[in-house]
Amino acid sequence: MKISYFDKIRGVMHLHRAVALVWESAKAWTMAGLGLMLIQSFLPLLTLYLIKLIVDAVTAGITSPDKSAALRDVMLWIGLAGLATVLTSGCRALENIVKEHQGHLVTDHVTDIIHRQSAAVDLAYYDNANYYDTLHRTQYEAAYRPNRIVNALSGLGQNGFSLLAMAGLIFYLHWAIALILFAAVLPGIVFKMRHADRHYEWKARRTETERKIDEYHHLLIGGHPAKELRLFNLSELFRDRYRKFREMLRGERLHLEKMRSIQDLIAQTGAVAALFGMLAYIAWRTIHGAMTLGDMVMYYQAFQRAQGYLQGIMSGLAGLYEDSIFLNYFYAFLELKPQTAGTQICAPVPRPMQSGIKLENVFFKYPTVEERVLRNINLTISPGEVVALVGDNGSGKTTLAKLLCRLYDPSEGRVTMDGTDFRDFDIQALRREITVIFQDYLHYPLTARENIWIGDITTPPDDKRVHMAAGQSGADKVIGHLPYGYETILSNRFEKGVELSIGEWQKVALARAFMRDAQLLILDEPTSSLSAQAEHDVFESFKKLLKGRSALLISHRFSSVRMADRICVLEQGEIIESGSHEELIRRGGPYARMYEIQAQHYR
Repeated sequence: MKISYFDKIRGVMHLHRAVALVWESAKAWTMAGLGLMLIQSFLPLLTLYLIKLIVDAVTAGITSPDKSAALRDVMLWIGLAGLATVLTSGCRALENIVKEHQGHLVTDHVTDIIHRQSAAVDLAYYDNANYYDTLHRTQYEAAYRPNRIVNALSGLGQNGFSLLAMAGLIFYLHWAIALILFAAVLPGIVFKMRHADRHYEWKARRTETERKIDEYHHLLIGGHPAKELRLFNLSELFRDRYRKFREMLRGERLHLEKMRSIQDLIAQTGAVAALFGMLAYIAWRTIHGAMTLGDMVMYYQAFQRAQGYLQGIMSGLAGLYEDSIFLNYFYAFLELKPQTAGTQICAPVPRPMQSGIKLENVFFKYPTVEERVLRNINLTISPGEVVALVGDNGSGKTTLAKLLCRLYDPSEGRVTMDGTDFRDFDIQALRREITVIFQDYLHYPLTARENIWIGDITTPPDDKRVHMAAGQSGADKVIGHLPYGYETILSNRFEKGVELSIGEWQKVALARAFMRDAQLLILDEPTSSLSAQAEHDVFESFKKLLKGRSALLISHRFSSVRMADRICVLEQGEIIESGSHEELIRRGGPYARMYEIQAQHYR
């Protein structure tokens, strides 16, 4: 992947945005860093001049008849040089403190931006491998590069001011030496920019490989995969793949570093030749009496330091170039726009709804898949009606539930509430009217109380509805046996935490769904891990809980779906029949056949 000139220009344009990002994160600390930078810019010239005075005082003292007076002069300049050195060390120490704290503030600020954007982008982005590449590069690069840019700019300023002072001194000696100084370090900047290009291209090419390495790492150390890794003896297989990927990346990094080291050696050879050529010139002038010994020392160190400052400037510019083009990832990530942003109408969500929710001629396909998952879906969920979806795995049941939650928008057709398109509602206002428990619900490492309360965080955590929801789902009996009751952390990864069984977790997740006062309840396999008696108890509570609210129930257990007012059978993304349990049994169609297959096991 070659870097286009457009990408390079974009990288430079992002430079001011990175500086603004750091300024927003840590204004006071950035100002402190600038102040220290200015002080340190002029201290080297002062130190050089004091060293010249020391050498000249020593030279004069050798031939002076008054050794005591000569020694006092030498000691005075040595004392002042020592104070200047201590001041320089103190500034560096303060600068380290400022940079350390500023770095943490910037990292936290950028991470917060990444978290906010991750929560804002559509679920569809998580179906795209390119999104994961962008997110991976953003997480690894953007958290530290803005701060590096500001540190580099600070270094450029300090080196620039110091170089101006040294260059003035060298120019006074001879203007040609200043040109030689610049020419000697020019190859270095060219080599560094080329290395930045190669490194950028390599990182872009190997992002997916780095993500695979991360996946194998988490598989090997994670608690969730630990059982299967031991049961199927997979650890050695995954370790071997991890090592091979790492070995490949190490080899490629080593090749890049070899190329950079060879080019650095070439650049340094030219710089050293210029430095010792300068030394020969000032030594010749000193021998011929055109300079004092102190002048020779001062000019040699001035040239040496000026060369160092110029190299620092060139390296800083190359580093800025590298950092700024890497920030393309960060800003590309921030430019991702939600596709479910909706219209500008922002109609009020009806409460209570009158005619209900309708899916009208809905087709849907995932962004990275050509085949449609849902085809010509027409479905109405009336107020207070319980509709069940049944069908084989992959028939589109959960996808339909995601459309109702507006995690996706239909590819064709529309979803409405009381005749208003879902896209015309504020997305957060709409989702407040929906409560859901998916098959892959999360096990939050929070207290039992918080695990239920997050179903509706608009209420206080100690609200009595937490206990009511737990009672309705049967979770109260589970929580009653925990060592700290509702304050027990539901994770054994933390001290005094407890891990629940799958069935116990499902009751907690049901309580979370019951917590929200929503008009539509969506339950995707809500009782799959419960015993028959526990399932019966949950659905008895579930029927009482509805109280005029609508519900969509997805289940493979026909004992569960019998309670629904209407059952829809999905096959390859289409509704092939619908009706009550009794009606579908009388028809003798696909539902009746599936019911018979399941029922015969209980006879």
